[in-house]
Amino acid sequence: MPRPLSHVRVLDLTRILAGPWATQNLADLGAEVVKIERPGTGDDTRSWGPPWLKDKDGNDTREAAYFLSVNRGKKSVTIDLARPEGQRLCRELAAKSDVLIENYKLGDLKRYGLAYEDVRKVNPAIVYCSVTGFGQGGPYSSRPGYDFIFQGMGGVMSITGERDELPGGGPQKVGIAVTDVMTGMYASLAISAALNHRERTGAGQYIDMALLDSIVAFNANQILNFWCSGQIPKRWGNAHANISPYEVFPTADGHIILAVGNDGQFVRFCQVAGQADLANDPRFRTNPDRVRNRAALVPIVQSLVRQRASRDWLDALEAAGVPCGPINDMKTVFEDPQVRHRGLRVDIPHPAGVDVPTVASPMRFSETPVEYDRPPPLLGQHTREVLTSVLGKTDAELDALAAKGVI
Repeated sequence: MPRPLSHVRVLDLTRILAGPWATQNLADLGAEVVKIERPGTGDDTRSWGPPWLKDKDGNDTREAAYFLSVNRGKKSVTIDLARPEGQRLCRELAAKSDVLIENYKLGDLKRYGLAYEDVRKVNPAIVYCSVTGFGQGGPYSSRPGYDFIFQGMGGVMSITGERDELPGGGPQKVGIAVTDVMTGMYASLAISAALNHRERTGAGQYIDMALLDSIVAFNANQILNFWCSGQIPKRWGNAHANISPYEVFPTADGHIILAVGNDGQFVRFCQVAGQADLANDPRFRTNPDRVRNRAALVPIVQSLVRQRASRDWLDALEAAGVPCGPINDMKTVFEDPQVRHRGLRVDIPHPAGVDVPTVASPMRFSETPVEYDRPPPLLGQHTREVLTSVLGKTDAELDALAAKGVI
């Protein structure tokens, strides 16, 4: 069966993470994604190594792991947008595309004749998505910005990290560029919605995606907690503001997550811990009691959990129906039997002569499943193929463009 977006061509003028994350989602859904890169250098992340993909002899290639993580399913076409001939080629590709997505600085593409106003003249039905730090308007719109900055500005770091009064307390960023990833997710959703609108009405449109907007929206219930209570949310480390015990606890050989969500689960935890009477302590009978008296409860739970190994606790608690879990690193994540069952690692043959590992899309369709038939491309791998098949360029024309350094 054709995949959901197999009828869609995307002209991808993005680089690094937010935009490429969006276009990788679209490629997973079947879209033909034509990634425009600078001749000779390409996407910035092609040089963001080590680590690099290793060849069959175990030697480093020049394929950076960062680039490989967000560019599967795409075709790489190298065009110099600083040259008028390159700009003309991109406009011709835009005229033959359904979607254009870009993450240039505010106003940059206008200089190249590739702004939305320019592209819609040659393709009125285009879905055009711009990804910037602060959006297309407002006092900060011309500023550059990076994920780290937005995690701070958008409030995420105010609720992430250990409690201020404890050792190691203070603001912490999330361990991945969550602003970029969330913006990419919102962008791919917005583009899909705009395509659906176009199929019903025939009308294209412009999408203004801002990293700041996306990370503010990511705060979800924490924002409503503030608006409804007037109390500014704070950092709780691994603890929960409204439930206890609900945090990370050290064991005899590591750590586990204990997530007691109701009074029945607390009773069963106490039984597993060999301290059934603890559940009858008036300080801890109900969750509100436990939250009020967490300063007394948590050290008791810590003392109990330290007495046994992580696996012993996990097996016993799972059997008793008490929510718990391990803290896996990237190695043990992919050794987990559930992760293996779900097939979350997929290896795709790569032009370098080896398989490139990739994380399977979490989107699972019963009728139009994601396929992994196109690895992250080599730089310029599809330049001639695309310019010939889409624009009808002849070998002589392409040779002349190559001689000038346009492609």
